[in-house]
Amino acid sequence: MITPTQEPVGSATPDVTITGANDSRQNRTREMQLIPEALARAHMHDRLREAESERRAVRLAAARRMQRRAERASLRARRALAMAVMH
Repeated sequence: MITPTQEPVGSATPDVTITGANDSRQNRTREMQLIPEALARAHMHDRLREAESERRAVRLAAARRMQRRAERASLRARRALAMAVMH
């Protein structure tokens, strides 16, 4: 009985690596590794936007306070002028 040194054609799966599949798998793995970084970047972007919005709100509130103070000072000056003119 003769034992073949090679397997017959088609008896085993071919030992061929498909580079497209490997590249796709590597890209997917790389993307999976970068997900936490992307999430952190998005989170940081949101926090920065919130902080900027908060600063704008604080500046607006301060500006309104100063405007009311200026209006009250203007009214006091107007009253003082009216009192000075009347006497």
